[in-house]
Amino acid sequence: MTGKSESRVRAGAYASSVGAALLIAACLGVEVAQAQAIMRTPTISVPSRTPTISTNITPRVSPNIAARAVSVGRGPRTMATIPHTTTSRIRPTTTVLPYAHYSPNLYPACTAPYRDADGECLAQPNAGGGGSAKSGKKSAGKGRGDATPSAANVRSFANEFVAEIDGTLSPGDADALARRHGLTRVSSENFPLIGATFGLFRITDGRPYETVKREFAADGSVRSVQPNFRYVLQDQKSTTQSEGDPAQYALAKLRLPQAHTLAHGANVTVAVIDSGIDAKHPELADSVSDNFDALGSAEGPHVHGTGIAGAIVAHARLMGSAPEARIIAIRAFGGANGGAESSSYIILRSLNYAAEHGAQIVNMSFAGPKDAVIERAIAATAARGLVLIAAAGNAGAKSPPLYPAANPNVIAVSATDQQDRLFTASNRGNYIAVAAPGVDIFLPAPDGKYQMTSGTSFSAAYVSGVAALLLERNYALKPEALRMTLSKTARDLGSPGRDELFGDGQADAFAAVMAVPADNATPVAAASGTTKREDAGKRRDEPNSRAIEQPSLSSADDKATVSQADRPATR
Repeated sequence: MTGKSESRVRAGAYASSVGAALLIAACLGVEVAQAQAIMRTPTISVPSRTPTISTNITPRVSPNIAARAVSVGRGPRTMATIPHTTTSRIRPTTTVLPYAHYSPNLYPACTAPYRDADGECLAQPNAGGGGSAKSGKKSAGKGRGDATPSAANVRSFANEFVAEIDGTLSPGDADALARRHGLTRVSSENFPLIGATFGLFRITDGRPYETVKREFAADGSVRSVQPNFRYVLQDQKSTTQSEGDPAQYALAKLRLPQAHTLAHGANVTVAVIDSGIDAKHPELADSVSDNFDALGSAEGPHVHGTGIAGAIVAHARLMGSAPEARIIAIRAFGGANGGAESSSYIILRSLNYAAEHGAQIVNMSFAGPKDAVIERAIAATAARGLVLIAAAGNAGAKSPPLYPAANPNVIAVSATDQQDRLFTASNRGNYIAVAAPGVDIFLPAPDGKYQMTSGTSFSAAYVSGVAALLLERNYALKPEALRMTLSKTARDLGSPGRDELFGDGQADAFAAVMAVPADNATPVAAASGTTKREDAGKRRDEPNSRAIEQPSLSSADDKATVSQADRPATR
């Protein structure tokens, strides 16, 4: 009996302790199952999610610029997902820059499940803005690359000589001397201080610097030849060429600082068919020479059109690809809800205005279906000698060709990122001519603000500016010769040779400008019977041999399904 009593007492005590534990747990609001799970889970030390920022790192964007942008758009954001099991490799979240204003693309981008038979987006636009996993390594031995000796030598100005010449030579004789050696006489005069006549000469036929220097020095009318050395004030921190803002990686990719030693797009007019442009923005001051509102509206500036114009002619804190070019601002896109829409009739009005008012280049950073009316207008515009450049489109890898980029008279441009990878949403196709930076592009926005945005729209704008540099060098350059110059001097990306992602490669402004003589002679790139790659001749029509059929107007009212027959022939 005594043993049984002790057992009952111990059982009662145990029950009391369990009941007390349950009562405490209930008071604290902790479920027993959760408590068990917590007990089974090993203790994990998770570091703080707040990144440590070194104060010694120079910011990507000038703080003065950042302070001026007070509007932050509600563009796509990338949110990091915390997995249930913590590992040692946690990728940092993508920081949204506080000064950035993300603008939507004019043509929607979406994934395959939300695209109809025409490639049109139905819903759920894809917010992807990065590059693809495709490597952007440059193939060995292809393209012109950065190996130009004169470009690498930052101690002197590229492709320029200071030469002592015979003092009895007249200016005409000095010009003849320069032409004999493939040079241009920039200036020459007598200097009584040292009793000699010196001239500044520039290489214009693309030959190697050392070869030209050796041949020029051997001429009997030349006393001495030396580089045109570079001098800087000693309060400057760097002697390297620098333009724009550090966030503008596109400048280095396109080799624009080097190209700007030779041309800036002066006296070249670019018609920008887009949404409204803020002509009062400091980056665009005195650059908009004409305005035309094809919509007949009273809308204000739009973020897209202002950014496109900035990619071409920005010249304050930022730098465009042709900062001295003139802009004809043609508003063709707008909407009561602040969107960006246009129509066949409005685009037709816009192209007509550009052709009738002196445009030499037409930038079309928009995309849509094949349109019989616009096909006719583009053919007529090209026949007048205007250079037509368009965005490839942001509808992704499985999209059918989009227009006007897929028109054979148009230079189609795809987009790359800072690692030379293809922009995820960029269209592909055999109609792609070249590629240019188009991901995280730093550009002006309305009301004196700035934006960070992505899309093939801005790639096309950069190439339009490069085309303006070429026309400044040679005003008589024909559209097909200009296209060939861009293609033959492009830096090969992706798989070796021409492909459907990058076309002939990433545009190289410096190599292209160097390939065009600074006179009305036939450009070097167009004169040669060979192309940059041996197989390119099989893939591209010869100049002036391309013909375009005039489409029937009977089908212009409907957006017909794009069939395989509608795809443009391989160039």
